[in-house]
Amino acid sequence: MSPSVPLQEMIRAIRSARTQCEERGVIQRECAVIRAQFRNTDNEGRSHNLAKLLYVHMLGYPAHFGQMECVRMIASPRYSDKRVGYLGAMMLLDEKQDASLLITNSIKNDLSHSNQYVQSLALCTLACMGSAEMCRDLAPEIDRLLRSSNSYIKKKAALCAVHIVRKVRELGELFVPAARSLLSEKNHGVLHGAVVLITQLCERSPETLERFRKTVPDLVQIMKGLVISGYSPDHDVAGVSDPFLQVRILRLLRILGRHNEAASDAMNDLLAQVATNTDSTKTVGNAVLYETVLTVLDIKSESGLRVLAVNILGRFLLNNDRNIRYIAMTSLQKIVVTDHIAVQRHRGTIVDCLKDQDASVKRRALELSLALVSASNIRSTMKELLIFLSSCPPELRAHAASGIFNAAERYAPSQRWHIDTILHVLTTAGADVRDETVPNLIQLITNTSELHCYTVHKLYRALLADISQQPLVQVACWCIGEYGDLLLKGECQETEAVQVTEDDVLDALEIVLQSHMSTPTTRGFALTATMKLSTRIIDNVDRIRSIVSIYGSCIDVELQQRAVEYNALFKKYDHMRAAVLERMPVIQKNSMGQTNGEVGEETVRETQAAKVTQKETALPPQPAGQVCDLLDLLGGSQEPLQPSSSVGGAASTQPTSAGGDLLDLLGGLEPTPPTPAPTVTVYEKNGVTLTISCEQQSDSGLTVTLTASNSTDSDISSFTLQAAVPKSVQLQMRAPSRDSLPANGAAKVTQLVILNNPNKVNLKMRIRVSYTSQGSAVQDMVQVDSFPGIGAAGL
Repeated sequence: MSPSVPLQEMIRAIRSARTQCEERGVIQRECAVIRAQFRNTDNEGRSHNLAKLLYVHMLGYPAHFGQMECVRMIASPRYSDKRVGYLGAMMLLDEKQDASLLITNSIKNDLSHSNQYVQSLALCTLACMGSAEMCRDLAPEIDRLLRSSNSYIKKKAALCAVHIVRKVRELGELFVPAARSLLSEKNHGVLHGAVVLITQLCERSPETLERFRKTVPDLVQIMKGLVISGYSPDHDVAGVSDPFLQVRILRLLRILGRHNEAASDAMNDLLAQVATNTDSTKTVGNAVLYETVLTVLDIKSESGLRVLAVNILGRFLLNNDRNIRYIAMTSLQKIVVTDHIAVQRHRGTIVDCLKDQDASVKRRALELSLALVSASNIRSTMKELLIFLSSCPPELRAHAASGIFNAAERYAPSQRWHIDTILHVLTTAGADVRDETVPNLIQLITNTSELHCYTVHKLYRALLADISQQPLVQVACWCIGEYGDLLLKGECQETEAVQVTEDDVLDALEIVLQSHMSTPTTRGFALTATMKLSTRIIDNVDRIRSIVSIYGSCIDVELQQRAVEYNALFKKYDHMRAAVLERMPVIQKNSMGQTNGEVGEETVRETQAAKVTQKETALPPQPAGQVCDLLDLLGGSQEPLQPSSSVGGAASTQPTSAGGDLLDLLGGLEPTPPTPAPTVTVYEKNGVTLTISCEQQSDSGLTVTLTASNSTDSDISSFTLQAAVPKSVQLQMRAPSRDSLPANGAAKVTQLVILNNPNKVNLKMRIRVSYTSQGSAVQDMVQVDSFPGIGAAGL
């Protein structure tokens, strides 16, 4: 057997190894020697060998063969052996190991040992790896030590009791009397352990929380002593007396004062004193101030104290440390709804944080800036946000654009300002906006008839300047098709008049049609606009007919179908073309509470027509949907039809005598109104309601619509839905309409789920609902075993 080398020499040999293979060789040789000496009952260097094995374990190599040696050394009467044995037990054993049960009796004996350091070893080991069974067996011993006269032992016992309460909640009642008596101790270590223990007890039992609310005056007195005490070398950290104990007491006060007015009143003066007397130039002082702010904002504090807390967070925003700025904005965002005016005073500082180099700080500043937008500051704040949008990181651009759209729709001072703001966003970050931005802007433009001339001129100039932003190009093409006659007149009081010829307009549309940057949807907008111009211009109808006929053989099926239909209008139904391609009617919303990103119903009205209600969806185009698009375009049907996601989308309800000719054009196809899908409530909890409705698209395809609403009095943020289905079912989740649920059902979240079940398996869906309500994260799960109108067996 090779002689065992000292620990220092083994460490030196391992560190001098040049390769991983050489290191493994050194460790394997030493482990073999250690294993052989463990089997020798007369081994005098047991603690030395176990220490070396623990170092090997720290390097990540297997050391499980030393577990039984730890048990034997813990049972040794010598302190030096017990120290290494307990250390080995904490590193090599856990509550899942059977060997951990063998040391229960040794720990119990050592808890009654006359040497306080042996008792300390046993307490530390139990607090580190004690299982639920060990905690139940040894809890009475810990309660006895909590009443000891030795402060060193009481401190260790309090922290051990914390572990026991976390493992076995029902044992908390055992420690309540002892924990209450520990608050009268003068030793800071014992006080710290007592406060941590009381915090754990209050968090796990409402009854215990009510009992400890009587200790608020004692805690206030202890905290005042720390705040006004002079310099103490044993507890001073950067000029603050025992900041660790102060932070623990503030956290406990926050729990005791939550939803209790009497307890909150008892600590208001103390919190004001801490907030005004703590030095904010050091990190230690900022830690105490931050806990003070959280306590003030979480209890039923006075309004002046809450303003003081917000001002402290405002000072944090000016700190050079980015971590402090980040937590300040995180805290302000939680209270911006309840203390909007107080937070509004620091809007300038928050907006300046948008220029920070740190991405996390930028994101928090953006979210807080959007939350602070109001009718009184919409112009100045939006100016800063638009500047930020032009230089913000790509990962923040979509979030910034969506927030700007929502704010502009809620607080726009005028329709022209609203349109200019959205066009500015589309010009800057058009590729990052949501899909519903285009129809929302088209609706806004349609409803502002006095700005049609101004808008079409501005969009035409934007189209000539840049065609890479596809949403902007789509809106520009739509406006040129609808209001091309206003563009050709060249008379606009709102903006500088520009002389535009018919050839110039058609050249711009042809560039869009031929550009490699144009998507099929954008080409559809451009082709429809070109066709509509055939009734708004005089001299270039033949050129338009030529452009349309070219795309009759386009490889894109949707574009080809449109071109064929438009050619049919030119050839067989030219007498209908002017009526079919007339200007779209004004679109009005049913709900006044809708904003950008919401999916709602739109009512299409015209002077001589009846009301037709449509529901916006994001389904993939189907052949039937393409027929409906054509009927909508030609205005030959008075039936409400399901809209398609392709271009040409708003419905016209003008009845004409050409309906029979139109059906002849389509080969006698008769459109039928869709039957409404049944809706079933699958989740209703904490004021959040989730309903589903299903629509079968094909033999194996199914579209599920998830709709969520909030009936509580507080807003819900960060609302997300996640779905899971059997492996053989293909699932595609579309983007939700929004990520928040306003209070009292002011708006809903709608999300489409596309399912494809080719194997006809038993169809089930598990939905995870996640959201944040009143600062608390909530996550729940619901399983849908049957679908309305479909059944559980699939399709």
